[in-house]
Amino acid sequence: MSNNFFDHVSQSEYSQKDVDDRILWNLRDLGIKIPNLYGGQDSQRRALILLRFTGNISQREITERLNLKPGSMSEVLTKLENKGLIKRTQSEDDKRTSIISLTEAGIEKADEAYETRSERRVEMFSYLDDIEKNTLLSLLEKINTI
Repeated sequence: MSNNFFDHVSQSEYSQKDVDDRILWNLRDLGIKIPNLYGGQDSQRRALILLRFTGNISQREITERLNLKPGSMSEVLTKLENKGLIKRTQSEDDKRTSIISLTEAGIEKADEAYETRSERRVEMFSYLDDIEKNTLLSLLEKINTI
């Protein structure tokens, strides 16, 4: 899959659209490009990174934070557990609750995933200077208040 916008639409077709359409097209393409820059929509990596920075948390909390369906999260955690990257233990307070924690191997994988994510983030925004970054941030925050 290409990450170049004009591979999907001709420049003449793009230039004939109004500004609102062009903004939406660019935002849509960024919605595709950003997960690719961050290593894909890999829920396993996202879970490892979250666990690395939060420490031990419940399965319910990790499901909510990653905005996944409980069944999908259960599948992700089972895969991580089978790889020896996490362990599940019952909560002492509530035996129905699983507490998720990283193993030593999981910590290493999480650190690698976070490093890759950081490098890709730097790469993505390297095309903008500080003024442009702040302007973009301000505009995105304004749109996101809707």
